[in-house]
Amino acid sequence: MTGRDSGAPLAPIGNSPVVILVRPQLAENVGSVARAMANGGLFHLRLVAPRDGWPQERAWRSASGADRILEEATVHPDVDDAVADLHHVFATCPRPRHVVKPVLTARGGAAELRAICGRDLRAGILFGPERAGLDTEDMARADALIRYPLNPGFSSLNLAQAVMVMGYEWWVAADDTPPRTLMTNETHVATKGELENFMGHLIRELDACGFLRNLPKRPGMVRNLRHFFQRGEVTEQELRTLHGVVTELALGRRLRGRDERQG
Repeated sequence: MTGRDSGAPLAPIGNSPVVILVRPQLAENVGSVARAMANGGLFHLRLVAPRDGWPQERAWRSASGADRILEEATVHPDVDDAVADLHHVFATCPRPRHVVKPVLTARGGAAELRAICGRDLRAGILFGPERAGLDTEDMARADALIRYPLNPGFSSLNLAQAVMVMGYEWWVAADDTPPRTLMTNETHVATKGELENFMGHLIRELDACGFLRNLPKRPGMVRNLRHFFQRGEVTEQELRTLHGVVTELALGRRLRGRDERQG
């Protein structure tokens, strides 16, 4: 999906983690991070010693409407200052370097962040510079590390992608969207009564045309037809179409029979 979604309010929803970009290098990346944050319901951004200073107009051009996040972003001279008011800090780290700390997946980290924020404690996630990531001193400020389980042969992410993964996991950790739905638009899934009405119509016409003339096999053939239509969530609109098909087939059969008799 691209473009700005004006239907969703760009405002914090409850207590959410702070995204902390440590020494970001490109303003365009900061803007893309803001967009990813808004997608995942993360609205607090802090910048630690941005290379080109702040604000930078180029960031707004790549934020796709996530302006409020950029406008309210704060700038800090170092990591200590950026995390001073937080209770828990996690650090994303693709390659832990001789650090003894708990290592979480993005999903595990999001679950722990939900629990922390649910206790009205403030949490933050450190993301390192585009070129080299967080250094050992940065990671020393974190309670735990977050490492994404990606293809070990190619696990490189840009800054906005890294934030997007974390934002997505943060959002779905509290989301109740069912994993599978059926889009029915203006129609609805057919009830058993509607389905049985169609089956009666179909079987009557199959009897009339002789398709079910083999009486020993008839019950099994009817069951097979029932299994076919009961297997999926047939919609009311689809049943109307099938009714029309059966009616036209029956009409065609009757017309052919009349023509044959007249001939």
